[in-house]
Amino acid sequence: MKIIATVLLILLLAETLIVILSYSMCWYEFANSDPLLMKNRFKPRSLWIAVSLIAQEIFFNCLTLALLPFGLWAPRNQPRIQGETPILLVHGLFNNRASWFWFKWALRRRGFNNLATINLSSYHNEESLTEQVAKRVDELRHSLNVEKVHLVGHSMGGIIARNFLQLRGGDGKVDKCVFLGTPHAGSKLTPFALSPLSHALVPNSDFIKRLAASPPAQHTNMINIYSRKDNMVVPTDSAHLEGVQNIILDRIGHTGLLYRHKAINAVATALETVGDEFIVDSLRKQDR
Repeated sequence: MKIIATVLLILLLAETLIVILSYSMCWYEFANSDPLLMKNRFKPRSLWIAVSLIAQEIFFNCLTLALLPFGLWAPRNQPRIQGETPILLVHGLFNNRASWFWFKWALRRRGFNNLATINLSSYHNEESLTEQVAKRVDELRHSLNVEKVHLVGHSMGGIIARNFLQLRGGDGKVDKCVFLGTPHAGSKLTPFALSPLSHALVPNSDFIKRLAASPPAQHTNMINIYSRKDNMVVPTDSAHLEGVQNIILDRIGHTGLLYRHKAINAVATALETVGDEFIVDSLRKQDR
């Protein structure tokens, strides 16, 4: 028991340190972006928001870490409703499909039942992971007798989904793609990630430039949702994607996007609605 308690304490301290350091980097970038923000950085309200965000992210990170074994051992879920467009959830770096447990439960409450997940390794390159997503998409299309699927990609998962759509021929196979906290222009924190993918996600990497220069998807409705307070996408503007609908949330950390009602509701609304303007209006109302 002492060994287990010691390991848990070490993990908690490690998660706390990671969150504090990541938000320190985020704060540094944010405060230097505007003189007014620099002036107000130590006001009580600003400090309260910072403490609240750090506490939430530590909790959500620890919860996600505790769930990782279930993503490895539990049997893979397979949608079974024929003819209904399935939703494939693509997780982020150093996570697996278990990170979607709360998200899936919330979507099912909204009436989305054809939900699928995938496990992606954090130690393979972006092209290998894109190939896995492509195979899973074709598997869902053929098994459920549908032409297209919906994709929801969190963090790195959004980059892989985008690579599939823009460079790997996935455009005609996806109806809607929702990006959630995706570092479209890379993140300054990726050099700290011990993964081959870190090379691809560094700002101005060849991969990021290739994605930016490639034609946008022509047959897929893409919606990009991100938070102004994302602690892993640094600077936050790196999560913005030109040429698509961008929905900006606030006071939600990177992992919190998988758990907070506002973020889940934004994704659900994007998947439910049809008209582009209605999507934007509906999502913007949620952030007021």
